[in-house]
Amino acid sequence: MELSSVILTTGSSVGFFKLVNIAVDNVPMPESARRNAWKWRNISTSFVHSFITAIWAVLCFFLHPQMAEDLIETHSVFSHSLVSFSIGYFIYDFFDMITNQKLSQAWELLFHHIVVITCFGLSVLSYRYVGFAVVALLVEINSVFLHLRQMLRMASNTKGTQYRVNSIINLGTYVVFRINTLAWMTRWLVLNRDKVPLLAYTLGSVGMAIMTAMNIVLFYRLLRSDFLKSSTRETKKEKEM
Repeated sequence: MELSSVILTTGSSVGFFKLVNIAVDNVPMPESARRNAWKWRNISTSFVHSFITAIWAVLCFFLHPQMAEDLIETHSVFSHSLVSFSIGYFIYDFFDMITNQKLSQAWELLFHHIVVITCFGLSVLSYRYVGFAVVALLVEINSVFLHLRQMLRMASNTKGTQYRVNSIINLGTYVVFRINTLAWMTRWLVLNRDKVPLLAYTLGSVGMAIMTAMNIVLFYRLLRSDFLKSSTRETKKEKEM
C-alpha cells in the first residue's frame, strides 16, 4: 500500500466507526443503559471493531502463513490494510473519549491508544513489523468477550447463564490471547534484538511493559469481580446456614 492508500484506509476507518456509533444510537438500547448512553454507544462500537479485527487478524495468517516466519519484513496488502484500519479505530475512539469523558476517568485508555497509534503508525509507514502488529491484534479475539461482558453489565444481565458463560470464555481468551500473546511478543523482541533498530526496540519494549502491566491489573479486576466476589458470597451463605 502506498502512503495515499494508508491515509485513505485510515480515514475511511475513522468515518466508518463514526457511522457505527450513529447507527448504535438509533437502535433501541436497554433501559438500564440509558443512564450512560454514550458509554453504551462507545462499547458497542468497540465491540464491532473487535469482532471485525479478530476475524481479519486470523485470516491474515491463514491466507499468508509466511508472515508468521518473518514478522519484520514479510506482509501482505491484506495485513497492511488491517493495521491501517485499526489505527483509524483508535484515532476515532481517542477523540470520542476525550470529547465525552473526563480526563481523570479515561487517561489509562487514552495513553494506551497513543502507544498503539504510535507503534502501528510507524509500522505502516515504514512497511516493517506489520506481522508483529497483526500478532498484537490477535488480542481483539478476547476483546470481543470483554466488550460483551461490559454490555451485559450495562444491560443489568449479570445473573443468567449467558453472563456466566461469557465470563468463563472471557478469562480463558484473556489468558491465551492477551497474557500469552504479549509474553510471546516480548520473547520474540528479546530474541530478535539484533534485527531490530534501537528506536523500534525501545518503543516496543516500553509499549510491551505498559500493556503487560495494564493487562495484569485488568485480569485481577475481572477475576475479582466475576468469580472471587461470588465465591466470597457463597462462603458467607454457607456459614450462615
